[in-house]
Amino acid sequence: MAAWRTRRLASSRLSVVAALAVAGCATVSREPPNLYPHKQEIRAYVDSGAYDHDMASVALRARTWIEKRAAPVAGAPGGPIDGAQGRRGGGKLAMVFDLDETLLSNWPQLSALDFGYLPAAWDAWVAAGPAPAVEPVRDLYRAARRLGVEVIFITGRREHDRAGTEKNLRAIDCADYAVLICKPDNSQETSGAFKLGQRRRLVAEGRIIIANVGDQESDLAGGYAERTFKLPNPFYLTE
Repeated sequence: MAAWRTRRLASSRLSVVAALAVAGCATVSREPPNLYPHKQEIRAYVDSGAYDHDMASVALRARTWIEKRAAPVAGAPGGPIDGAQGRRGGGKLAMVFDLDETLLSNWPQLSALDFGYLPAAWDAWVAAGPAPAVEPVRDLYRAARRLGVEVIFITGRREHDRAGTEKNLRAIDCADYAVLICKPDNSQETSGAFKLGQRRRLVAEGRIIIANVGDQESDLAGGYAERTFKLPNPFYLTE
């Protein structure tokens, strides 16, 4: 009897385990879409010109805004540059730009690595400074400078990337900026928290940030800018 009962209990336990296994199989999450077609979709988006078109559309909206917002005050001494001081608010007008996939395009590197990320390859890319300009955003940068608006770069690139980044900005003829703010090498903040803190500090120092342009929601979240302009980025996500 004892042996039969032991077998019966063992059998019951096996039945429970089997039932749970079947139930587990039944509730396995659905297989996500395959990555390869998604990569092809992104390449088609870039190759078709749609990506460039969307970037240009956002940059045009931003340019229209800053040209209206930073228009010289009638009678301001010294023209647009001097007129930028104190226009509509009593502080120095400024514009914040992100860098990667905003003013600088890393598409050659992204494409070559098939959207992968290799730290050593990325460091070498940044140090060499070969990223081409996103042309409509460079036009926006130049429009801001013509209007006497300070340009401030706030980037998630680390402080050790500064030399290569400055080299790249000179190479695309965008070296006439007020300040380049890089993330400290030892910072544990998210990109969004870091950039928000820097905008808050700039405003506290008396700047009026009339526009903030970036490719990530984290570039723009939290305020401290009169207007925000989100560029498309289907390649990666930064929090």
